[in-house]
Amino acid sequence: MCGIAGFFGSGDQGDLTRMAQAIVHRGPDGEGYYQDPTQPVFFAHRRLSIVDLADGYQPMSNEDKSVWVTYNGEIYNHLELRQELEAKGHRFATNHSDTEVLVHGWEEWGTELPLKLNGMFGFCIWDRNKNTLFLARDRFGEKPLFWAEQKDLFVFGSELSCIKAHSKFKSSFNRLALKKYFAHAFIPAPNTALENCYKLKPGHWLLFDLKTNSKTIEPYWQFRIDVSQNPPSFEEAAEEIERLLVQSVKRRLMSDVPLGVFLSGGVDSSSVAAAMCNLRPPESVQSFAIGFEEKSYDESKHARFMADGLGCSHHEKILDLNQARSIIDDVLSRLDEPMGDGSLLPTYLLCQFARQNVTVALSGDAGDELFAGYDPFKALAPARLYHSVMPNALHRGMKSLVELMPKSSKNMSLDFKLRRVLMGLDYGPELWNPVWMAPLAKSDMDELFNEPTAVEEIYSEALELWREDPNKGTVDKTLEYFTNFYLPDDILTKVDRAAMLNGLEARSIFLDNDLTDSIRHLPAEYKFDGKTTKKILKKAMQRLVPQDILNRRKKGFGIPLMSWLKDIPLTSGNAPQLGLDPQKIDHFIQAHQEEGKDQRLFLWNWHVLQKSGLLS
Repeated sequence: MCGIAGFFGSGDQGDLTRMAQAIVHRGPDGEGYYQDPTQPVFFAHRRLSIVDLADGYQPMSNEDKSVWVTYNGEIYNHLELRQELEAKGHRFATNHSDTEVLVHGWEEWGTELPLKLNGMFGFCIWDRNKNTLFLARDRFGEKPLFWAEQKDLFVFGSELSCIKAHSKFKSSFNRLALKKYFAHAFIPAPNTALENCYKLKPGHWLLFDLKTNSKTIEPYWQFRIDVSQNPPSFEEAAEEIERLLVQSVKRRLMSDVPLGVFLSGGVDSSSVAAAMCNLRPPESVQSFAIGFEEKSYDESKHARFMADGLGCSHHEKILDLNQARSIIDDVLSRLDEPMGDGSLLPTYLLCQFARQNVTVALSGDAGDELFAGYDPFKALAPARLYHSVMPNALHRGMKSLVELMPKSSKNMSLDFKLRRVLMGLDYGPELWNPVWMAPLAKSDMDELFNEPTAVEEIYSEALELWREDPNKGTVDKTLEYFTNFYLPDDILTKVDRAAMLNGLEARSIFLDNDLTDSIRHLPAEYKFDGKTTKKILKKAMQRLVPQDILNRRKKGFGIPLMSWLKDIPLTSGNAPQLGLDPQKIDHFIQAHQEEGKDQRLFLWNWHVLQKSGLLS
């Protein structure tokens, strides 16, 4: 787990050093640099030492130094790949570094290399003989990878701050990306907040030819529901899920430094912790949880119950949310690109707490996306009925009626969920999911940006996903939406930034190649039968996880934005700089702080944008 940076073309060692310094938090244990003697190719690497502490330094090359790599991530099947490559005649210099598999794997398989990898990664390979740079990002986007191309410069890095640190890179704010930010609370790939700068999409590679200054971008994998014609029985499938989940945990125990597990007491993290205790003596397993004095946001008793049942070594810290609020601006200022997921703060605090004892933590992220764990899955059937029978006039009346309900600051309160659902029902099913989660309604966005905004434009990525296969059911399409869109650009981005700001590596158990390939072939009703979410996961884990945990109601990892934003100093300050209407923002601030309206999602995203490193 590290940070990478590099470029081809204009620039010098000073640019490379500044780029590496911008991501020093991603690799506090060391740094490495490479400059090609014949071409203006520069690589930098910041290291967080996890595997092969003695020999794993980067950038790393093959024997004759014709292939070089700078790499961020973990390849969990690297030992198997090493054996395969050695059988083909490749000779390894390191003891057990997963990095070296990439240089020899490139020699053997070329652009097919990413398909061979089971892990999380963002890397760039320089091939001196072919005069090419090859960038690749893992299947789901656990690890970030940014790139930009301008006259006489191709530049890449683990974070946007890398790109900005290069003296020759010039850019302005990407207006469309800002619209997408207020439509989603994150900026979806391949967009970034800067013009002519991009995220490499998950499951994609980029080949840059130095001879022709041309590039090719191709997908090598994408999560797609593809139900088997003769699927296994529900019971057989559950047994297979349990086996594959335990196998995934076993693969992710690969570490030469202390390793633990996040434990919230929910189904996903409890499954991971239980599998870990099934593979190691429970007393040797370190679990980590934070709790809050505010009851509607606290899950610590469930985590404690699960840890006590497993017999693991549990670490718990109870926080006062109002005290935790004091670090908001510091955390947000270290984000190089804004992302408005309110759970960033508790995730950061959890990573900070875990880092006091371990360098690696296993997580249950992606369980909700793969197994239909979110509330919107429960809303799909009622929404279809409502949408088919409710006249527009009555729909508008329902929205007005719900607006009269008292506004609650509790986590996922009824009034909040009703307002979100009704806002989505202004549109057809293809937009329900993104609009249900949108910080800003389309009509408000028109006023904020002082110009008409096309729905097809701001929700283009979500619409493209929905329309790819018109024959799929709503549940399967919603699964693909969350897994291909929300998971990489929100959840995994949040976890990556929160962990790496604390020098911690987080590993998602549910994103193992074998496990996800099994899940995507299962019928929708195995995951959500109209009443029970994560049905097959709960069946699969019933031997290892208590029923009290499997049956408990889902609670998100949130913060009291509704109440906090009533007294956080808010201003429309940077609005003109971004081409936004300051009066519209002032109106939102007044409505929330003085009139009792609920504008928490927009105001939080606006606050994040103002405080993020993007505006520094």
